Amino acid sequence: MKDFTNKVAVITGGASGVGRSLAFALGRRGAKIAVGDVDKTAMAHIAEELAAANIEAIVEHCDVTSVDSLNALADAATEKLGGLDLVFANAGIGAGETGAMWDYSEKDWQWCFNVNVWGVINSIRAFMPRLVAAGREAHFVVTGSGNGAYVILPDAPIYTASKATVHAITENLHYQVQAGGLPVKVSALFPGPHVVDTGLFNSGRVRPEALKKEVEGNESGINSVDDMKKMAAEYGIEIQTTHPDEVAEMAIRGLEQDAFWLLETTPETDAKIRARADMILNRTTPVPAMLG
Repeated sequence: MKDFTNKVAVITGGASGVGRSLAFALGRRGAKIAVGDVDKTAMAHIAEELAAANIEAIVEHCDVTSVDSLNALADAATEKLGGLDLVFANAGIGAGETGAMWDYSEKDWQWCFNVNVWGVINSIRAFMPRLVAAGREAHFVVTGSGNGAYVILPDAPIYTASKATVHAITENLHYQVQAGGLPVKVSALFPGPHVVDTGLFNSGRVRPEALKKEVEGNESGINSVDDMKKMAAEYGIEIQTTHPDEVAEMAIRGLEQDAFWLLETTPETDAKIRARADMILNRTTPVPAMLG
């Protein structure tokens, strides 16, 4: 897709982080934007900011754990903006787990899988039939994570497992679309190449009441990227970060090439991917690079 003028882009989790950056990057290129989110404060802010930037947009409350909510977002985008051309299944949370996997709260597993996995499944169910029926060039983009898709970082098993599942779903969707000869392109978006400075570590702000626990915030003590930097610095590690705007620009460059992998890596990341592939091919026992 070379020209985004008047294309309608739906972005779940679009009021902050990578979703927000995608909204502005596409809006500046002439696209019409439908933001779906559950964070009412962030929704109010982005509605004002999009209007101030003269970007045609709607901002709708959307809970990706509900297919009905996603259908309502699809209806709103179609009725108010004129159609559907790009869908970003972008909403995601971090459960903030730490310690032994067998001690995790069931609520953490439920919440993370409800949003990260079922959010993608529900988005596919709500939007793909519409994109296919339209019979024209379209993109369906799923935000995943390298943690789970191509490497395993053992300090966040719930998140890692959810994103491993997400990538399996995304790649299978791509194969089915290809096999069907459909005009919809499927892409896997991996924010990076460094830790992306978003509100993922503060996901508790949108945790549903039914899945709240006695502990407020993350058990890990990391509730922001700054927290992560400070903790890493105590061990002599410097954390590099990537701004969400950089991720959005990388994603759009990939979409212009109809790329499946919307991915930017570093030499260190590439080395980890090769090491994991070699481990599998050589049947080497896995050893974590770092734990705790």
